[in-house]
Amino acid sequence: MKWREGHKLAWSAWFLVGVFLLHPAVLAAQNTPDGVNQTDKRPQEDIPADYNRRIQQLQQAHDDKGLASQIDDYRIGANDLLDINVFEAPEMNRSLRVSAGGEISLPLLGGIQCAGLTAHELEVELQQKLHEYMKDPHVSVLVSAMESHPVSVVGAVKKAGVFQVRGPRSVLEMISMAEGLDDDAGDEVLVMRGAGLHPELGSGDVVQEAGAAATAKGPGDPETVRIKLKDLLESGDPKFNVAVYPGDIVKVTQAGIIYVVGDVKKPGGFVLKSDRQMSVLKAIALAEGLTTTSAKSKTKIIHTNESTGERVEIPIDLGKVLAGKIPDPPLDPADIVFVPSSSAKSVFYKGTAAAVTTASGLIIFH
Repeated sequence: MKWREGHKLAWSAWFLVGVFLLHPAVLAAQNTPDGVNQTDKRPQEDIPADYNRRIQQLQQAHDDKGLASQIDDYRIGANDLLDINVFEAPEMNRSLRVSAGGEISLPLLGGIQCAGLTAHELEVELQQKLHEYMKDPHVSVLVSAMESHPVSVVGAVKKAGVFQVRGPRSVLEMISMAEGLDDDAGDEVLVMRGAGLHPELGSGDVVQEAGAAATAKGPGDPETVRIKLKDLLESGDPKFNVAVYPGDIVKVTQAGIIYVVGDVKKPGGFVLKSDRQMSVLKAIALAEGLTTTSAKSKTKIIHTNESTGERVEIPIDLGKVLAGKIPDPPLDPADIVFVPSSSAKSVFYKGTAAAVTTASGLIIFH
């Protein structure tokens, strides 16, 4: 008799399991989250780590000859030693130390601001000032000693700060001094010429791509050189490893972050590389897919307007996206994908799980 009752309970338990597995909500849950996980999920590329290894390799093989070709662009800074020669007036020839305020003093001319100028730009300025006293002056300026000057490395690096350097350095050297790229590094490095010497000028309106022809500018005008990390680290062309001078600021841009919250398996923030398009399905895949109680049809994209700070909620039926009935929406940096939980599904799964557990316990008991 007891055997028959146990047999009936066993069949009842298997019946409940069958109902559970064949329920439409369960079938949909089995198809869609697994579909996201298996077909769309990709291991997030550890690009900063790869780039840091490449930086070390390139730094070890760095050839100073490529950097020496850019010495002519060196900008004078405080404590540099200058050899100045006036061919028409040898008595004015002398070696001068640039003051902490970035000035030198010459007979007839008095104090002259020279910090931030190249040697050639200073030659031109001195010749223009000497025209008041001479018919056709010719001046040569040689930077005979490049003393220690600060270079700031900021942005997505592991150890941002101000580094004292002697003479010009390369972008790779400065990133190495900052202990490499951080995990949220973007795909660009900006070299802001003289921004540390003249902070009131900002980063400058002149933007120059690395390797392009030099942009004409006046003395002290700021300039920003934009370098793609991919070009710097993968092309092997030394023109991208530009010289960095005292007073420059090196900034590694930060990548945007996409957030996935709600009823997903692994909610959190995920780094968005600016050279890669992120979509809702890719973001869900990075969050390891949906749970069995996700309300796919009530998913929302919360977008923040960068200029106004206003948040806008964009409803999306994730089920239709998974089925290919509507396009997979693209995401912008700082977007939030919110997947709510279905209360009905939660109650069903909890109740079914409890029934299966109870039935199994009775079988074991008998």
